[in-house]
Amino acid sequence: MKPTRVLMCCTGNICRSPTAEGVLRAKLAVAGLARHVQVDSAGTHGYHVGAPPDDRTQSRALQRGYNLSAQRARAVVSADFERFDLVLGMDDDNLEWLAKACPALFAHKLRLLMSFAPDARCAVVPDPYYGGPAGFDRVLDLVEAACDGLVLHLAKATPRG
Repeated sequence: MKPTRVLMCCTGNICRSPTAEGVLRAKLAVAGLARHVQVDSAGTHGYHVGAPPDDRTQSRALQRGYNLSAQRARAVVSADFERFDLVLGMDDDNLEWLAKACPALFAHKLRLLMSFAPDARCAVVPDPYYGGPAGFDRVLDLVEAACDGLVLHLAKATPRG
């Protein structure tokens, strides 16, 4: 069976989307879905291509048991819209950029990550880059909540063979 593929997207792919990738990978492993769902992340802009996640992102994630050190930033490429089943933006700007770059045929794949956490009372994952440590903790709180809902969605939608 072909795995379900999920792409997490933020602006530079060094804070929010690598966090979402790492959190989702961990939660899929716990749910027994790691073999059935592939996860990646990318930035809408190529500012940091090849760079590891921001040190603050890695530090805060590691405190919660998520090791992001092997990840490297990359930019969204046109083939991503065909290759991935879900392309999830962290905020409205990311989603708008993705919608402009995405061929109409694949527009149904685009969503905000927070749409999977309707009880979170926050529609987007805010960019913590220019703030302090509390912003990175807030990103983790939101991403964990959204990924819990996303895992439930994927468990229902993912064929297992």
